Amino acid sequence: MGSDNEAERSQKQEKDRKKILALAPIAKPLAGKKLCKKTLKLVRRAAEHKCLKRGVKEVVKSIRRGHKGICVIAGNISPIDVITHVPILCEEADIPYIYVPSKEDLANAGATKRPTCCVLVLTKPPKGDLAEEEKEKLKTDFDQVVADVSELTSSLF
Repeated sequence: MGSDNEAERSQKQEKDRKKILALAPIAKPLAGKKLCKKTLKLVRRAAEHKCLKRGVKEVVKSIRRGHKGICVIAGNISPIDVITHVPILCEEADIPYIYVPSKEDLANAGATKRPTCCVLVLTKPPKGDLAEEEKEKLKTDFDQVVADVSELTSSLF
C-alpha cells in the first residue's frame, strides 16, 4: 500500500520538476503553489461567468480596447516570442499580470481543451450582467488575487 503512494508521489514530483524546467526565463512574477491555485480558481470562475478572454490575440485586443482585469500568462510557452509583448502591454495599461507554470493547467481552468498561453480575467462580463451574489464572489476572488499579485510584484522590483 505504502509503496504505491510513494511511487505516485515521486511521479508527481518528477512532473512538477519538468514543469519548472520548461519555464521561460522571463516568467516573473511566477505564482507559487498557493497563489497558482487561487489564480486558476479565479480563471475557472471567470470562465463560468463568461468574463474571460483566451489566447494572445483576444487578450491583446481587449487590453488595447481599454478593458480592465488581470492577465494570467503560462510560463512554459515555446517559442517565448509569442507572449513577450503581453507583459509590456499590461504594464502600459496598468493591468496586473502573473505567470503560472503550466499552459495545460491554464487551459483546464479556462474550460478549453487546447493549451492556452494567456487569459485575461475581466472585472465584469462584456455582455449582460451577473446576479449580485455571483458578482460579489467573483469580485472578492479577483481582489484577493490582485492583492497577492501586487504584493509579489512589489517584492520583485
